[in-house]
Amino acid sequence: MAEKRHMNRNSWFGRLQTLPTHYIFMLTDKEVKHIANLARIKISEKEEKSLKKDLSSILEYIEKLNEIDTTGVEPLYQTTGLVNSFRKDEPRGEFKMDENLNEKLIGQAPRKENRFIKVGSVFEKNK
Repeated sequence: MAEKRHMNRNSWFGRLQTLPTHYIFMLTDKEVKHIANLARIKISEKEEKSLKKDLSSILEYIEKLNEIDTTGVEPLYQTTGLVNSFRKDEPRGEFKMDENLNEKLIGQAPRKENRFIKVGSVFEKNK
């Protein structure tokens, strides 16, 4: 059986590459906090420990899957066989949109301006 060692996390975390099979993955507390921050969730210390174990286990399982030789296997892009399953984007007339309903809907948004929902910028400005 191959010797199990911890590898330098900076050499694999966040990168797409094939990893050696003789390593045990264990995320650091800092990495778990970073993942939670990216997911925009707050986690307690207890949840952090649990997530650290679970996420590390998932990474080990993925590495096990990477060991499988898939040479010559066609990629599977979708499994349902459905083609263009979207409906047309047109009003269905299920309810009457009036100013009162519009006010109620827009009123639920955390930020609004006039009759519109205000969202943060999705593009970074060049500095």
